[in-house]
Amino acid sequence: MITTEFLITSLIIVLIPGTGVIYTVSNGLFIGRQASIYAALGCTAGIIPHLLATILGLAALLHVSAVAFQLVKGIGVLYLFFLAWSMWRETGSLKLEKQSTDKKMNDIIIRGFLINILNPKLSIFFLAFLPQFVPSSTDTPVLNLFMLSIIFMIMTFIIFSLYGLFAGSFRTHIIQSPRLMKNSQRTFAAIFAALGIKLALTEQ
Repeated sequence: MITTEFLITSLIIVLIPGTGVIYTVSNGLFIGRQASIYAALGCTAGIIPHLLATILGLAALLHVSAVAFQLVKGIGVLYLFFLAWSMWRETGSLKLEKQSTDKKMNDIIIRGFLINILNPKLSIFFLAFLPQFVPSSTDTPVLNLFMLSIIFMIMTFIIFSLYGLFAGSFRTHIIQSPRLMKNSQRTFAAIFAALGIKLALTEQ
């Protein structure tokens, strides 16, 4: 049921840097390796609703309903702009206080979750992607979709975490140079803004 073709294709898809990867990497660079793991967890959790929508057939409704698609897309665009503005505003001041670490990590998870759940293209993507790997002869297509979804989520979490941990290894160099840290944060802020613009221009 889980074919090599599915694993290779999924790996390529997950490896391609997108909004979730950028978010995870930025947390690894500016906050630390632990933060990148939480970011990866949040981004992975954010694809669960899309996978469930695909399995339950709700993604088809989003695909045919221009109003629903535009509504979710609009919220997603605003959220990406909010992340860009927040990161630009915090340039040079990303310091974790010990007593607020738990709250900070919860915020990281929530932001990662929102990044993916507010991207309507994910539902359309999974609706087109996953059924390709369900055997036409199977008597349990829903079970097959669940299994494929779980594998895809595990791969997403692992790859995103590796991206974040790798980025976290450069954190010491970043924080030792206030100017480099400020420029890096502004670069990521610009990337989030660009991703927001890209999403805004995306057609159904």
